[in-house]
Amino acid sequence: MLPGADAVAQHQSVGFGAGFDYAAGSPHLRHHGLRQRVVEACQRQVAEALARSGRARVLEIGAGHGAFTEHVAALGAEVWVTEMSEASAEVLAARFTHNDRVHVVHDPDGSAAAEVPEVDVVLAISVLHHIPDYLAAVSALLPRIAPGGAFVSYQDPLWYPRRSALSMAVDRGAYMLWRVGRGDLRRGFASVLRRARGAYDESNPSDMVEYHVVRQGVDEDALAALLRPAFVDVRLDRYWSTQAGWLQHLGERVGPATTFGVMATTRLDDRSPG
Repeated sequence: MLPGADAVAQHQSVGFGAGFDYAAGSPHLRHHGLRQRVVEACQRQVAEALARSGRARVLEIGAGHGAFTEHVAALGAEVWVTEMSEASAEVLAARFTHNDRVHVVHDPDGSAAAEVPEVDVVLAISVLHHIPDYLAAVSALLPRIAPGGAFVSYQDPLWYPRRSALSMAVDRGAYMLWRVGRGDLRRGFASVLRRARGAYDESNPSDMVEYHVVRQGVDEDALAALLRPAFVDVRLDRYWSTQAGWLQHLGERVGPATTFGVMATTRLDDRSPG
């Protein structure tokens, strides 16, 4: 089991059940510019693997409904996709039923990655903030990456304690305006109020699935520090991200960074000859 996965696994079927619309509240799926940012980061590493060895084996953690799976599979990669949500795994299986290079794995406890063959690229798109001990989870994934390979993670919230009061206020204000546009202000206000008080409801999938609100985002610097000894190059990509389209366009020009991606490339061969 991936470290910490048991704390949120019980909420996956509720939070991401049948008919769930991943795009509705996901800026990297809703907005073309953000989506392309992530697609290009994923495709770049797959293309480099193909150029290096003529093949690209990809492990995608928490693939949702396959929004990014299709882009890497289209390049000719062989992809293992894992999903904690049984309903989402069924959607993935149906979507890629005619593509024998895509292998869908229902992974209710986060342990399936250990059974996947060695891969050239690990993708974790909008995943780490769902995992309580995300650093330990990433450490557990590193042995699955072949020498020369890459780790790509995107769409995780920057670590709250490092952000300015203005950054947090603008981010929360944009969230509330988006809720107003959806006619869902009451739910949004209740969530923000709980989180401002540091009160979280373990029975509420909104709090437990979006686990970053419990432990203050994702520490991007700690993640980069974890990856650097294992890769030749590790780069952070910090950017503005919010749900509403007009606020996304405005924030890209004047808004503070709220979200990040990390690209760790050229996995070092740390396997001793003996």
